[in-house]
Amino acid sequence: MKAKLPPQNANNSVNFKIESLGKATYDSPFTYADNKDDYSANFVSEKDQTLYNTFLFEDSTRDDSQILNEDNRMERAGPREKLFFKPEQVTAGICTCGGLCPGLNNVIRALVRNLMLGYHVRKVWGFQFGYRGLVPDAPEPPISLDPDLVDDIQAKGGTILGSARGSGERTAEIVDTLIHYRINILFVIGGDGSQKGALAINNEAKKRGYKLAVVGIPKTIDNDFSFISRSFGFETAVGRAVEAVNAAHVEAKGAYNGVGLVKVMGRDSGFIAAQTALASQEANFVLVPEVPFDLDGPNGLLKQIEKRLSRKNHLVIIIAEGAGEELMSRELGIIEATDAGGNKIMHDIGIFLRSKIVAYLKNLGLESSVRYIDPSYMIRASAANSNDSIFCARLGANAVHAAMAGKTGMLVSQWNGVYVHVPIELATRKRAQINPQSSLWRDVIESTLQPITMLNEVK
Repeated sequence: MKAKLPPQNANNSVNFKIESLGKATYDSPFTYADNKDDYSANFVSEKDQTLYNTFLFEDSTRDDSQILNEDNRMERAGPREKLFFKPEQVTAGICTCGGLCPGLNNVIRALVRNLMLGYHVRKVWGFQFGYRGLVPDAPEPPISLDPDLVDDIQAKGGTILGSARGSGERTAEIVDTLIHYRINILFVIGGDGSQKGALAINNEAKKRGYKLAVVGIPKTIDNDFSFISRSFGFETAVGRAVEAVNAAHVEAKGAYNGVGLVKVMGRDSGFIAAQTALASQEANFVLVPEVPFDLDGPNGLLKQIEKRLSRKNHLVIIIAEGAGEELMSRELGIIEATDAGGNKIMHDIGIFLRSKIVAYLKNLGLESSVRYIDPSYMIRASAANSNDSIFCARLGANAVHAAMAGKTGMLVSQWNGVYVHVPIELATRKRAQINPQSSLWRDVIESTLQPITMLNEVK
């Protein structure tokens, strides 16, 4: 029997085909007529693709037709020899949406410099405070961006455009604003909800017959986009989280029965918590949304904490913000409220756990010192580290190349070490999460030596 890629169905099909505004006819400015073979751009052909699934089967069961089929090919990113837009006729817009993240300024800088210095685009608008800057009652007018204005912003955290949640559902008004400013290209730097808003903008412009290229740069510090192996700012976030874990470890080890709690970002996906544990090698327990746990009972977290303290007199716990939400909802009640971006407002797992641990140890008559550290806003406001800075520069450059070629309704991604284009609809269909049976989670278990499960009854 021949092995096959995972079967697809009508509701879960994978189609990497990228939408285009039309035929590209203009020459790229990166082509030098007098010296075309030397020092000119290494253009990417529309036929250049890379494999999504590179898994190779054993020779006896391998089926090359399945490995190389259409649904397993991703369009490669990079400069095209022919452009859809004539550069001097382009007016571009940029907005940063959602929460802060390391690298936002780096991406803005890369976009502006590649547009204006690379393609000689004459006008770039920066819309302030996310989609709120694109509606009639915008809190602030757009900023005219240029290479001088963005010259050194890469060294700073945050975003010079400001960022906010909400207003993305006001699609018709946003497109009205884009038409008013004669925007041909819109770059949306944002997360899952923001990119869904970008897709709606793309569809509304298409419905009106307005030629608008909408290109997203995925911004999710949780690293939870599908078909995107790494999002910018994630590596910086892990590095800063490790600093918090180191502090928690020092505090815990310096006290008798010391417990250090560190909460990191991760509403639905625990990638930061898992990678921080592997980077620090100082965590004894890692709690993530994908792996449920009990507090009480013979195999619950509190009993495991008691056992650890009896052996070592100190411990460190890394908690993703979305861990234990079902447990807290049962005990504290379900929260119905959402924020401006439509995200559910959650209980604070760090405060909840601290109170439970303190009460449990006190009931046992054990002296203890419990320290809770939440470095989330310090991490979000950090400047990007060197690797993230490089990554942001390349994401920005490839986003500009795609837009100038008339690509739309897409994100720039890196997959299997190659920069690629991914349809927004596909990338936002489902959040990426840790598979509890994966090698990543196995390595976390081996690093922390925590039980494989902290449930009293395994379903």
